[in-house]
Amino acid sequence: MKIPFHKYHDAGNDFIIIDERQNSYLSTEKRSHKIIAKLCNRRFGIGADGLMLLRNHPEYDFRMVYFNSDGYEGSMCGNGGRCLTAFAFHNQVIGEKTLFIASDGIHHATINSDDGKLSSASLGMKNVVGIKELETDIFLDTGSPHLVRFVNNLEKLDVYSMGKELRYSDAFNPHGTNVNFAEILENNIHIRTYERGVEDETLACGTGITATAIAAHFKGLLENHVNEVKLIAKGGTLSVSFTPNPNSYRNIILTGPTEKVFSGEIEI
Repeated sequence: MKIPFHKYHDAGNDFIIIDERQNSYLSTEKRSHKIIAKLCNRRFGIGADGLMLLRNHPEYDFRMVYFNSDGYEGSMCGNGGRCLTAFAFHNQVIGEKTLFIASDGIHHATINSDDGKLSSASLGMKNVVGIKELETDIFLDTGSPHLVRFVNNLEKLDVYSMGKELRYSDAFNPHGTNVNFAEILENNIHIRTYERGVEDETLACGTGITATAIAAHFKGLLENHVNEVKLIAKGGTLSVSFTPNPNSYRNIILTGPTEKVFSGEIEI
């Protein structure tokens, strides 16, 4: 069977998109997780950090189903949500604003256009409550669980080894966590992320970038009046805006560029 697919990326965080509005390619396949893992493999497949299905939904513009590159369904992916929004816009599924549903609930998103052409996409994230301080680290859930640690000499840090150790530590059993390392330089937050499910460092992580912006504000590392933060990942720059409350963060918006790479068909 041949599957039509589309490849998108956001700051180097790349995704395979399969449109299942008319045809079901993977949902009834018992071995679908093995197929998805192979499609995401950078040597034997298309190559991606994750794979998304665009499906119909009776109450919202579409349903987002996200899989990590290990082939198993994952929690919310912020950059994936923005890329899927861009795909839906490119294919006239939505206009410049949308309301869709994902694993963590309902999301609104906006296409930011320049002369009618997509320049970036903004995604409304879930409210953040229940932030935990773990010694020097911050743990919070932005649709996916994230540990945030502020460090010195981020560029030289062994993110793979340290991230893997924290991701699999007993404190986060049984599901583990994503791990973000960040450093504030010249009023910008530089960030590197080890993603569970990918089991490696990725060039950018939307929920991790969101978590790190909120963690920086929570720890008092940003000026009190700041409610929009620029974060620099290895693959590019994104921004996060939010409204802080005494026990929560609301009106959280993740914004950054999205780009179509190519489309094609692959035999499975």
